[in-house]
Amino acid sequence: MKILGERLRALRKERHLTQHDMADVLDISFNSYCRYEKNEREPMAPTIVAMADYFNVSADYLLGRTDSP
Repeated sequence: MKILGERLRALRKERHLTQHDMADVLDISFNSYCRYEKNEREPMAPTIVAMADYFNVSADYLLGRTDSP
């Protein structure tokens, strides 16, 4: 899911947030969040939903199923 990491990073940077900020928002470990951005680990569905809700985009956008946020 290479696109997920790219989109998470872009959305996070647009909002001037750090990876630590995002880990706190999502209530996950810093290492887990870093692995999502590096495409070393895939998040579970509830985490994807939380990410989509936080960034106000669709889960399909995060997962690369559409280019329309």
